[in-house]
Amino acid sequence: MSYAVKELFLTLQGEGVQAGRRAVFVRFAGCNLWSGREADRAAAVCRFCDTDFAGIDGDGGARFSDAEALAASVAACWGPDEAERYAVLTGGEPMLQIDSGLIDALHARGFAIGVESNGTIPAIPGIDWLCVSPKEGSEVVQRSGDELKLVWPQPDSDIAAMERWNFAHFLVQPMDCTDAAAARDAAIAFVMARPKWRLTTQAHKTLGLR
Repeated sequence: MSYAVKELFLTLQGEGVQAGRRAVFVRFAGCNLWSGREADRAAAVCRFCDTDFAGIDGDGGARFSDAEALAASVAACWGPDEAERYAVLTGGEPMLQIDSGLIDALHARGFAIGVESNGTIPAIPGIDWLCVSPKEGSEVVQRSGDELKLVWPQPDSDIAAMERWNFAHFLVQPMDCTDAAAARDAAIAFVMARPKWRLTTQAHKTLGLR
């Protein structure tokens, strides 16, 4: 299987429970909730995405011929130190492309694997840290994992149903939008009203990281 990757880079994880951890980010091209084209945003299921995942023209982006080629590029990006290797597979929607061959190839190089998914496609076995970020209007089938991260506000979300899902951590993240202050205040109010949840922010943007 080949893999279409928008970009591949070394940074610090900026969001969620793993925030601050050194990681190689592999951003896969493509998503099943939005094409990535601005002309299609208004009609998309997910209309607030703040990520460019269209094409393979980003830094480190390419079409990789097989799992070994992609895993080798991830290892080269990390560097020679083999301690605490961590790769984050994101998108777009990474579960459109992730397969057991890639999981095995990364594990063989000593990487723990984090995945950030919208939850509309079942996760495959072998993922070490699964973050699901549900989008209102979509059917979430992956209702278990390590981290549920709800971007807020999404007022039509069924919060009561989400709280019955099997996740170790429930997080709320202010939406990156034109009225960021209102989104931040709404997220804080959400957590104050529902103590099962914790607030997370996009620290990488504050720090000027990717």
